[in-house]
Amino acid sequence: MEAASWRKTHRSALVIIPPPSVWPPIQALREKYDRQFHRWMPHINVLYPFVAEEHFPEVAGELREAMRRVPAFGLRLARFRWFVHGSNSATVWLEPEPSDAVRGLFAAVQPMLPQCDDLSRFPQGYTPHLSIGQAPANGIEAFVGRLQAAWKPLEFTVHELALIARPEDGPFTVKLTVPLG
Repeated sequence: MEAASWRKTHRSALVIIPPPSVWPPIQALREKYDRQFHRWMPHINVLYPFVAEEHFPEVAGELREAMRRVPAFGLRLARFRWFVHGSNSATVWLEPEPSDAVRGLFAAVQPMLPQCDDLSRFPQGYTPHLSIGQAPANGIEAFVGRLQAAWKPLEFTVHELALIARPEDGPFTVKLTVPLG
């Protein structure tokens, strides 16, 4: 079966997962503000929704070939941003910098799985981000300002992409990884 015909699901994703050594400050905020804290580990979505877990072995093989040409790269999580959803709610997130490095990964893998284009359909296109949580849209600038004032930037190197999946009522777990470089 051709990759473009594989069904996609909201129970899987292709992501960047920061190393556990940088999780504590991220998780402290996520536990407080993210209603999906128990479902997702800290992550940056590259493709979501993604192909069904049954296709992971085949897609990982294709991704391995493509990712050989992509060297490992450093990311910094220093600045908070937000998306407003309607007039009542917002998602607060950390911007991975340089964001062009993550956009490059997206540009390399998304054409391989054209059905997994949901993240590129937003008016601003694909926006790499690590979600911290939800907050009321009213007063979001002041809220984010308080988070920013207390935040100490984190840095890490991206060495791999993770294919993650979850059962119907459980958390996401890493099923396969694809190395960069």
